[in-house]
Amino acid sequence: MKRVRSTLQAIPLRSAILAACFIALPGLAFAQDSSSDTTRTLEGIQDGERVEITLPDPEKQLPLNDLRKFTEVFARIKAAYVEDVDDSQLLESAIKGMLSDLDPHSTYLAPKDYEKLEESTSGEFGGLGIEVGMENGFVKVIAPIDDTPAQQAGVQAGDLIIKLDEKPVKGMSLEEAVQLMRGKPGTILTLTVMREGQNAPIEIDVERDVIKVTSVKSRMIENGYGYVRLTQFQAETGEQFTKALKKLKEDHGSDLDGLVIDLRNNPGGVLQAAVATADALLDEGLIVYTEGRIQSSRLRFSAQAGDVMAGTPIVVLINGGSASASEILAGALQDHKRAVIMGTQSFGKGSVQTVIPLDETHAIKMTTARYYTPDGRSIQATGIEPDIEVRPAELKELDSRPFFTEADLSGHLIGQDEKADNAEGTGKQSEAESQTGSIADRDYQLRSALNLLKGLHILAPQRAGSVQ
Repeated sequence: MKRVRSTLQAIPLRSAILAACFIALPGLAFAQDSSSDTTRTLEGIQDGERVEITLPDPEKQLPLNDLRKFTEVFARIKAAYVEDVDDSQLLESAIKGMLSDLDPHSTYLAPKDYEKLEESTSGEFGGLGIEVGMENGFVKVIAPIDDTPAQQAGVQAGDLIIKLDEKPVKGMSLEEAVQLMRGKPGTILTLTVMREGQNAPIEIDVERDVIKVTSVKSRMIENGYGYVRLTQFQAETGEQFTKALKKLKEDHGSDLDGLVIDLRNNPGGVLQAAVATADALLDEGLIVYTEGRIQSSRLRFSAQAGDVMAGTPIVVLINGGSASASEILAGALQDHKRAVIMGTQSFGKGSVQTVIPLDETHAIKMTTARYYTPDGRSIQATGIEPDIEVRPAELKELDSRPFFTEADLSGHLIGQDEKADNAEGTGKQSEAESQTGSIADRDYQLRSALNLLKGLHILAPQRAGSVQ
């Protein structure tokens, strides 16, 4: 009788142990460490001893009904799907769905996805040249990358892609859509997009190419005023940014009177690159911090002493295509009162993704934290509000005819500098002035930033003289 009773008790116990190991799979090491205790328990039952077993707290375990539901769906797909499906394919699809349902930025990384991730951070890859995300089942353009086929074809931040060639996007995962967008250089992909303000879909033909992203571009827009365009934050962006600032000062021959940092349509990138860029412009203080559930996701980044620009007035341009690392930089400079933020509200991606390896070839990219500006602001879904809102616009001179002045009056009293002015007026426009006119006339937001910097420079000596 003892043998029969012991056998009957041992069977459900083994089932309970297997179920516990399956439920606590992420903590498999714990299950392995307790194997000796399990062996002693089984031996005690077989010897007919009375053994007390402490079961895990049901509220802290996965519901068995949901596990049964999963296995039931798995079995029905295996048995009844129109085509034979491999077990590994089904499990991989289940993992992808589990992550993609969390948020638009968490995903499963197969070997090919690993390669794409390395490409995007190194600055060279094949495709169209757009940063995308998911919205209501469609692919949304966060920002076209500068000097890429997508930008040249007219793709704009905020466009909602509803078809890729003849394939509807609805129902696709982001990875599937990205895979369709990539292809052999020279081939054409037709994007069908919905755009705000348009009543009907727009078709845009984009020729695929090898995308080489230059993350930092700089030039003088007027004598004394520099311009730095950050297209994306890559691993070396911080170092390149510092070099660009030093070169602008060398070209000018002295410290700049003002600087414009253009973050418009910058989709973000490497967090540490944004931190390094902010550090170059700050003497001290917190740049950004992150908060998550696990200790490793709680980080703080602070500036080291040394402002490369030595207090030069700065205007930062942002728009709806400025996301993630761009918002970290803009938020840090805004909170430290180091720059005036101008433009329109940014995208609002305030979360941090961590790549967690599963084995040598697979990983998951999962949202593990939210980031906060030095003043404790979360940017998630709200973005950065500009200090001065300036929307894109086109300017047209209403009247370019010269005004009738005192100098046009016959017999007028000669002014002290009249002859010098007349002589200088016959000269040609300087190269810097000519370049500024062509750039600023096309870009109203940039012109507004330049005008603000000029005003700050005019007032700067008065402010310095008033300090006792």
